[in-house]
Order: sequence, then structure tokens, then C-alpha cells
Amino acid sequence: MRGEPQAASYRPDTPILALADWLGDPVAAADFPETRLRFRNDRHAAGVGLDDLGDDEWTAHFGRFAPLPDNLPQPLALRYHGHQFRVYNPEIGDGRGFLFAQLRDGTGRLLDLGTKGSGQTPWSRAGDGRLTLKGAVREILATEMLEALGVYTSKTFSVVETGEKLWRGDEPSPTRSAVITRLSHGHIRIGTFQRLLALEERDHMAELVDYCLAQYPGPPAPADAPGRDQPAVRLMHLVVERLADLAASWMVAGFVHGVLNTDNMNITGESFDYGPWRFLPQWEPGFTAAYFDHQGLYAFGRQPEALHWNCGQFAIALRLLSDAPPLIGAMERFGPLYMEAIGRRWCWRLGVESRGVDADTALVSASEAALRESGESPDVFFFRHRGGRNANGALAEALSGYDSTDAPHEYWSDDAPQAMVIDEVEAIWSAIDERDDWQPLHAKVAALRRMGEAHGPAPEPRGHV
Repeated sequence: MRGEPQAASYRPDTPILALADWLGDPVAAADFPETRLRFRNDRHAAGVGLDDLGDDEWTAHFGRFAPLPDNLPQPLALRYHGHQFRVYNPEIGDGRGFLFAQLRDGTGRLLDLGTKGSGQTPWSRAGDGRLTLKGAVREILATEMLEALGVYTSKTFSVVETGEKLWRGDEPSPTRSAVITRLSHGHIRIGTFQRLLALEERDHMAELVDYCLAQYPGPPAPADAPGRDQPAVRLMHLVVERLADLAASWMVAGFVHGVLNTDNMNITGESFDYGPWRFLPQWEPGFTAAYFDHQGLYAFGRQPEALHWNCGQFAIALRLLSDAPPLIGAMERFGPLYMEAIGRRWCWRLGVESRGVDADTALVSASEAALRESGESPDVFFFRHRGGRNANGALAEALSGYDSTDAPHEYWSDDAPQAMVIDEVEAIWSAIDERDDWQPLHAKVAALRRMGEAHGPAPEPRGHV
């Protein structure tokens, strides 16, 4: 799911069923008053052999959730715990979503189709299990922008409007409803492991580790890593590698996720679950996305620390299977891996060839100083200096010796870069809300995909899936 997907045949595969008895609960989708197809991601549907579905078939599967052929016979709401703003909560799980299907792409990777807004489950608590249409539109915009900027993200696969009126305290109500289907590499979270630790289910923990290593493999742990052949230790190294790269990719994108709880951390290192996200209007480490994050716990500049903390909670859960020292050894790699990843990704977005950690770190520091001095947004900064152009002062000095990797593309001659400031997000939603005009959304998606083409494939992290 990195880069442009390749056309593939439909290949159902459901290894999750071997764990289903203790990993989740069979559920049914809500019976919605209506199902109006609003968005279908044919680009990624082609990668899993579903792009030939007619709109009626598509809506039957992703609005009514009729099972896909030879796939999961019934949706599965997964069970997990999690630290929410660092307060442990054992009362959570898939409260308005479920795992709908599993299938392979053209390279044999296992992918999941999961939902948000598909109705109540045993884990809904007091929630209605629904999603606002505005939330769905925002998720389309977030995933398309992040994919174009090289972030390893879930894909918004489908949005179906469902004809209900929802009441929400954080937006004008009543408001329209929708159900999203996401395409991702998996639904196994750090919180999934935390639940098994809390219940002392050692055998299930071992099964889950084996499942993750089999379905989401990566390179072996470093040759000098203690306990490198233990399955739990191997998985710990992979998760540290993946989350260090994820943190770096958000920082280079100028993205603030907003809610970095352990139940929002996928062990594949895939960014997902977009609620109060924002992109930076200017380089400000203290910028927060969630209005309820009063302490700035998940502010832009604290995201790497938040993911490192979450890795620590994963290590604590894996103590059910492993001694502490090998897990701590994996944890200690996070900082160096993050510095390597942010330098490599910074160079990629800037359109220059990486020169190694030391030089790249100096370049990032000079760039941050230039961003603070100019007050530019990251989008403008990277666009204006693409390939090392238009640099002066300390930035020009830091860029000396860097070779351009900038490939010709008409995007780089545009008057201004694509961006995703909150005013544009609200304008796109207002067109839909007030006039049922979807053209601004479709135009923005097309523009973001063009930007992604101009950037080209992002660097692969060491632990990639």
C-alpha cells in the first residue's frame, strides 16, 4: 500500500478467524434508512480486485455490509484496552466500527477492510455507533493529503451517506450521517496487547505475536540485539522501527494527529483514525489539534515523545512473554531511528539526496530556523525550496553539497503548493452541507493525487510492512 497500487485480482484470505473467539465479537451492521454512495476509491480498489464492482454492488457491500465472497461471514468488533491521554481505560474496543473483510493485494500482503460509523457494538458504551458525514469528508481529506506527502496511512476506501440526523456537541446539529470503509494493513493495536496483559492471557498473547510476525513481517532484529530470536522481541523491534518512522513522517508533513492514545497505535506503524487532526499553518511545536487537549500532551512537537511512550506501553505488555532487558534494548533504538528517519524524509520532501544522519540533522535544524524566521507554513517552505532552490543564509550553507533529486513535473511550476489549512477544509464541507456540492471535494482529491505524483515514492522505513 506504499506508492501507486498495482492492479490485482480479488484474493480473500481470513487468517484472523483463527483468533476470532478471543479477539473480537461477531456483530451486525446498522440498518440505515438509506445508502447513498458519496466516495469510492477506485485507485486502491484496483489493488485488491474490487474496482469492477458496480455502484449498486459497492453500496450493498460497503453500505449494507453484505459479506464479500469467501470472506468473513460476519463482521468482527475487536476487543482492546488503551491509555487515553495516559489514563488507562479497560472499557474500550471497536465501539462504532468493525473488521469487515480481509484480502491480499497483488504482492501478497494481507489487508483489512474496516469501518467507522457502522453501528453499535458491545463496546459502544453510551455511544450511538454512528459517524457524521463531516467526519467522513475530513477523513477523505486527511488520508489523501497524507498519502501524497509520503505518510504510511490507511486509505479512505468508501464513504456512504446513511440518511440519519445526528446530534453532536462539537458541530452544528442535527448533522448528516455516513459510514466509512477503510483499507489498511491491519487492526491490531498496542491496546490489543494491553488487554491481554490485563487479563493475563499469556497463550493468547503468544498467538497474537505469531500472527503479527506472520502477517506483517519485517527484517530481523539487529545482529547484536539481545534476545533477537524471541518472537516477542522481534516484534518489539519492528514496532519501534515503524513508529519511529511514523513520527518522523508526521513531522515532515506538518501534521498533527491529535489523539495519540495506545488504542490508536497500529503495530504496523500505519497512521489511522482521523478525528481532530490539523496541518500546521506555520511551524509551531506547541500547536494542538484537539480542543480537549488542554495540556498540549499531543501537540505537534510532542508527537515523537508520545509515540516513544506508547512503545514503552507495548514493551510493558510484552513482559508477559519476555524479560525486560531485550525489550528495553529495542526501546533504546527509537531516538536514533527517529533522527535517521526525519533526516531521510526531510530530504525526500525537499527534493535532495540524503547525505547521512549528521548532515541531514544539520539541514533539518537550519530549515526549522528558516521556518520560524519566515513564518511560512511547511507546505510553502518545501515547495519554495524544492531541489534546494531559493535558499540563502544558513539554509543555503546547510544545503551546499546536497544533490537535487527533483524530477520534472508541472506541479513544481504552480503558483502555490497544495495545502490543507482548516479554512479550506471548512469551505469544502460547507459546499456539501449547504448546496450538496461535491465538486470542490473531488477537485481537491485530484489535486492532492497530482501532488503525490510530483513527490514520487516516499522512502521505505527499515521495518516496513
